[in-house]
Amino acid sequence: MSQKYQFLQHVLTKEKAELDGPASFTGKLISSVSKIKEKPEPVGLFAAGAKYFKGDRLYWKDPGDNTIFVGFGHVRAYHVRKGDGFAQIEKQWNQLTDRIEIHHVQPEPGTGPVLFGGFAFDQSMEKKEWQAFGQGMFRIPQILFTFKKDTVFLTLNFAEGGKGQGSLKELEHTARTLMEQRPEIAPLPPVLEAKEVGADEWKAAVANGVQLIKQGEMDKIVLARKMEVAFAGTAQPDPLLKALSEQQHDSYVYVLEKGDESFSGASPERLIQKEGQHLLSTCLAGSIKRSRDEAEDERLGKRLLRDAKNQKEHRFVVSMIQKVLEPFCSDLLIPDAPVLLKMRDIQHLYTPVKGVTSNQATLFQLAKALHPTPALGGIPRNRAMETIRRLEGMDRGLYGAPIGWVDYMGNGELCVGIRSGLLKKNRAYLYAGCGVVADSKPEEEYKETGIKFRPMLRALGGKSF
Repeated sequence: MSQKYQFLQHVLTKEKAELDGPASFTGKLISSVSKIKEKPEPVGLFAAGAKYFKGDRLYWKDPGDNTIFVGFGHVRAYHVRKGDGFAQIEKQWNQLTDRIEIHHVQPEPGTGPVLFGGFAFDQSMEKKEWQAFGQGMFRIPQILFTFKKDTVFLTLNFAEGGKGQGSLKELEHTARTLMEQRPEIAPLPPVLEAKEVGADEWKAAVANGVQLIKQGEMDKIVLARKMEVAFAGTAQPDPLLKALSEQQHDSYVYVLEKGDESFSGASPERLIQKEGQHLLSTCLAGSIKRSRDEAEDERLGKRLLRDAKNQKEHRFVVSMIQKVLEPFCSDLLIPDAPVLLKMRDIQHLYTPVKGVTSNQATLFQLAKALHPTPALGGIPRNRAMETIRRLEGMDRGLYGAPIGWVDYMGNGELCVGIRSGLLKKNRAYLYAGCGVVADSKPEEEYKETGIKFRPMLRALGGKSF
């Protein structure tokens, strides 16, 4: 082992022992922010961290590459307990932000102390394959690279009373070491098997959901199913991130690591973005496949725009998001009709929602009010959630849940954790769902979920439907 590596391992092991829990922390959080001249490639930078921070890395980017984060280690970690996870995390975050000291040239959204993580879709469910992430988890990285369009910022966070100003020098040394690395990203091991879990049972659940809707118990329910992928060896998130970044670049691409497990995805759907008083949300519901033939692809898109079932499903989402956001906003702008959002494998009905807050609404309050939207839960929400628990027979974990970040100034963005999967050693668990309404047909909904599995399955090296 090299002397540099021994030094870094000593620093990181000691800091992790000192900073792993919020209960004992009573001092200040010191945050140093600087612009850096270098512009490392983000995916390669993430991979470089495996040597020193394996199991404690994060990656998050928005569809337009307006903001990309690569984070390493953590100076604080918060875990959601049963109950109101949104309120729990916000309370702990507020307690910390009252005790921060920031050194920067000028405030910039997404720099300084930034909290990253995700909530479980349904915090009432017992965790199965999701034990590592539990009901949700959030972290403040020790080292955070924030990529803006033309600038890269480096944030270093450490706790007063831990290692003092010496920590800053050590973290700077570590960050520079990461930027110097040019790691080769090894490919994923070969896929041995990709099997659907309970496909026939899922189709029966869709039929059951349709019957309940026709009986007037609900207007809509979203039902998800699962695939299990087996590899010939341990599957790491690095090659998966590389593949998703290349194949699904117009999506939110994210990785959250926790020890030997990681949650990754390429989501097309924003839940909520907040910058200052300005809000942005997304209505995304109603889907149809893509075609490599341009004329056929255009015909499919027009068919989706005219399809009564999909339009109805989309209106449910628009109506709910409008109803939820109106009390928070002095101004809300929603187009009269959806347009097409075309991803690599699928196209959706899409309506953007813009607003200006009229009060001190926080990102956590907005997320709590919105989650789950009818695009992931159903209408009415509580009845749909009860039925999902009964019919799906699985725990969604972080699938379909809010995933993202918030900074110390209250800016932040949460996407919806769809087109995603959980990596656990030599296994991956993939999730996909669809909206069920009165005229849904189980076989057609089954085919739609097959299309939604494709981004992750392709990135993992498996065969698509």
